[in-house]
Amino acid sequence: MTRLRTQIPGPRSLELAARRKGAVAAGVGSTLPVYVERAEDGVLVDVDGNRLIDLASGIAVTGVGNPAPRVAAAVHEQIDRFSHTCFMVTPYEGYVEVCERLNALTPGTHEKRSVLFNSGAEAVENAVKIARHATGRAPVVVFDHAYHGRTNLTMAMTAKNMPYKHGFGPFASDVYRAPMSYPYRDGLTGPEAAARTVDVIEKQVDKPACLVIEPIQGEGGFIEPAPGFLAALAAWCRESGVLLVADEIQTGFCRTGAWFACEHQDVVPDLVTTAKGIAGGLPLAAVTGRAEVLDSVHAGGLGGTYGGNPVACAAALGAIDTMVELDLNAAAQRIEETVLPRLRAAVGGHGDVRGRGAMLAVEFADRTPEVAARVARACHAAGVVVLTCGTHGNVIRLLPPLVIPDGVLAEGVAVLEQAIVEGVGR
Repeated sequence: MTRLRTQIPGPRSLELAARRKGAVAAGVGSTLPVYVERAEDGVLVDVDGNRLIDLASGIAVTGVGNPAPRVAAAVHEQIDRFSHTCFMVTPYEGYVEVCERLNALTPGTHEKRSVLFNSGAEAVENAVKIARHATGRAPVVVFDHAYHGRTNLTMAMTAKNMPYKHGFGPFASDVYRAPMSYPYRDGLTGPEAAARTVDVIEKQVDKPACLVIEPIQGEGGFIEPAPGFLAALAAWCRESGVLLVADEIQTGFCRTGAWFACEHQDVVPDLVTTAKGIAGGLPLAAVTGRAEVLDSVHAGGLGGTYGGNPVACAAALGAIDTMVELDLNAAAQRIEETVLPRLRAAVGGHGDVRGRGAMLAVEFADRTPEVAARVARACHAAGVVVLTCGTHGNVIRLLPPLVIPDGVLAEGVAVLEQAIVEGVGR
């Protein structure tokens, strides 16, 4: 539960903030400038002894707990044996086992292969590399409101300018943007939205290599497309020889109440990119997909010095075991059932409440960031960590740990409810 000993941020956090100015690049932002000393399930304890409720999970990373016992034990055991060899030089079993688990867990019963990397953006870049190599085509199709990362190629694929792209161009070429299904704003059915999307692609793009889509958009506003949208696009991709790439970096690993969000619309992508929740807080990412697509790349064409680091692989195996043992898909579904009705009652007619599992959002009807910012500030001052998102900055997003205790979740949501009521002036 929360226990605030000081104002937020407290004096020790303010001291560290002053040190930070002289050491850390100003371009690195922080949503809530409290400096964390330790964590428990659903709770962050800062250097001033304040206990804050964590409804962000480090942006969907620590879903299995922070720290998670199985992850911590696996990391300790591995680091005592060896920390690194580079899989491309002298390989090790952990990398192979993580790939086996990914091949089994991702959608579809077809034969699959996986390759491991460090970050979500790196996974997306490599998915594009693989798709281009396998198809012999260059163009890449992405969507309005999309977020895929901060590297040069993934900035081109990301929609929002500020803060992600502003001043960093020119960007990689042969990236084309299509309209996304956005039920709250466009009023279209899934098939109608898909027909609009396909019309744009066929008129503007010559033979795409791949279509890259978040099954539920993350930074763009937690936008879940209308039923039938993803399936229609998947059918068009099959007919057109275009590879369907599901960016499951924020949605994967039980976050939405399924192992992967594609499952909610019965879609089997050709390639899946993962990161964030895969390894309980350690940096790991992957591309998993059809064996013939992954194996089309020549030996040495994929890899990286730290990709599939043995400690991160050990953490991933511990995290996946935790997801299975604790049935975290069911836990995410319970969070949805608990939180959505309360938020809908608080918001009333002032916006849209939506989401799957433990990936939930409130979009305020006003397409300006002021209300969402006001609500977030009120939560932060009361010791509850929430995040904003959306192209217009008008969305509050919730990504609580999947293992958050019921009482901690209830207290955090109560604070958010009050902040929403006050924020919209009800």
